[in-house]
Amino acid sequence: MNADTSIGKFISLEGGEGAGKSTQVARLAAVLADRGIQTLVTREPGGTEGAEAIRSLLMQGDVKRWSAHVETLLFAAARADHVEKRIRPALGAGHWVICDRYIDSTRAYQGVAGGIDDAAVLAIHGFGARGLLPDRTLILEVPVDEGRARAASRDGAAADRFAARGDDFHANVAAAFRRIAQQEPDRCRLVDAGVSPDAVTTAILNQLADLLP
Repeated sequence: MNADTSIGKFISLEGGEGAGKSTQVARLAAVLADRGIQTLVTREPGGTEGAEAIRSLLMQGDVKRWSAHVETLLFAAARADHVEKRIRPALGAGHWVICDRYIDSTRAYQGVAGGIDDAAVLAIHGFGARGLLPDRTLILEVPVDEGRARAASRDGAAADRFAARGDDFHANVAAAFRRIAQQEPDRCRLVDAGVSPDAVTTAILNQLADLLP
């Protein structure tokens, strides 16, 4: 089920490596603050003490440390704690929640790219997070080679287990995000992230115009 639109709004930003999600999360939060909207900025995996501990397990170590099956379960556990302890309380208080990644990253990375059935990912989400979906999901698109170059410049030798994977994996992730957007156009919107940060922010605000006060 979607977040209750009579209270706070739940916005997620998705995309492949180097798409600029963190930059746009901060920019969106600043715009909302200027409009007097109280906002929780958070991330996945993470957002709570327990979920951040799981994040360390997921993001660090060898690429083959966990199978896609195990990753799916770990992400779901982190998300369940995050939703229960931070996201739902913030929405209930009338705040907007802006999340850097959410369920659609699991659907893309572990689902399509990792070979886990989408129905299984969503079923686990239905149990762990009680099916909570964002009111709007903004999928930032950038060519895979450009995104990987950005991520490499940003992270250097500190790339995480997912950024370190090969071009075919990341191409499958990009295709998965586009497919999700095509299948769920009411919730998901594609945003060209290959332009300037200002232009991306403008496009994001345009895609949120029907939700903004």
